[in-house]
Amino acid sequence: MTTGSTGPSRPPLAVVVKGWPRLSETFIAQELVALEAAGHQFEIWSLRHPTDVKRHPLHEKLTAAVHYLPEYLYQEPDRVWAARDQAKTMPGYQTAYRIWREDLRRDPTRNRIRRFGQACVLAAEMPGAVLGLYAHFLHTPSSVARYAAIMRGLPWSFSAHAKDIWTSPDWELREKLAAESHGATFGATCTGFGAKHLQDMADRSDRVDLIYHGLDLSRFPSPPQRKWRAPGDPLHLMSVGRLVEKKGFDRLIGALALLPKSMDWHWTHIGGGDMRDLLQGIAEDVGVADRITWRGACDQPEVIAAMRACDLFVLPSRIARDGDRDGLPNVLMEAASQRLPILSTAVSAIPEFIESGTHGLLSEDTPEALAEAILTLSRNPEQAARMAEAALGRLRSDFGMDPGIARLSERLTLMMQNA
Repeated sequence: MTTGSTGPSRPPLAVVVKGWPRLSETFIAQELVALEAAGHQFEIWSLRHPTDVKRHPLHEKLTAAVHYLPEYLYQEPDRVWAARDQAKTMPGYQTAYRIWREDLRRDPTRNRIRRFGQACVLAAEMPGAVLGLYAHFLHTPSSVARYAAIMRGLPWSFSAHAKDIWTSPDWELREKLAAESHGATFGATCTGFGAKHLQDMADRSDRVDLIYHGLDLSRFPSPPQRKWRAPGDPLHLMSVGRLVEKKGFDRLIGALALLPKSMDWHWTHIGGGDMRDLLQGIAEDVGVADRITWRGACDQPEVIAAMRACDLFVLPSRIARDGDRDGLPNVLMEAASQRLPILSTAVSAIPEFIESGTHGLLSEDTPEALAEAILTLSRNPEQAARMAEAALGRLRSDFGMDPGIARLSERLTLMMQNA
């Protein structure tokens, strides 16, 4: 399945993503729109069909054609078998097959089998004009891109983020980062914390670049001239994030239950996720359900409107039991863009943007510590205002989008020139 217009000639770059479009991955849409504006021509190859009902305005700006690979191989058997027959005629097929079999031995899962089938379809259906592949996320999308690139004898590259770094096995990371195992020409990642880890895994540290996503401030309204609340006024908190373990919303609910009974507060959550029923049950058990609004998935204009209307942004990130964790969530920069005070935790790369006590507060991720931090900010609105102003200044000076896009554009261009 294809959407969009390919025009008379096919672009030289294939971009592989896990799903398109996704509300929770605005940073990918922002990057791809910026790459188009910089003159790059590409097509998107998605491993999954969209599940979100809503779309961001950014998704409408992208002109690239979108192709959907078979989400499950059994759903399109004729397409898969025809693609494999064609892939077998390619000079790199036997090498890709051997590497995949070695991967399958260490990861004997249906998902690994599906990746190879999708790679055959990608290799067979990509136009001859393609000079390189670029995958968002270092786990599944990069596996598909790598196998397909080997079949076609093309270079490939990746952008890594969070879960894909911290939950992938070391053997797979090392092989995707080594020339001798047909690894990536280059990789980008959005945090210094993640970059250091991948550079240590790579055969050469210069194979991995630190490229912050940054924020395209032209897409956001100017920050409001806030009327700061006084101590004792009602406190409206909000959070944006998927309802998954690493976001720590269970501990935030525990913190809200520890606030003084006399305190007037309300928390709004925006985002989807599998833990919604569980978290709503926890809120009922601890007696705070009537002070919480669950808005579900919202598009970006709705998110920004909510940020402009509340008093405190809270993102209680934690390290999940399987090692998954946030990188540097874009929502923190979005909150800063609206002069909104921030409370978060010192997990992963969050301190790369928020210096605690200067640009916001970073708490331990326990209910007790989060509750104490909420009380501190509630009782000291002038301090909260100063930190919000400092975070806005840091965003403008150090976390704009343009430097990262320029570096990524340079890397992609060089990769295709050397193909």
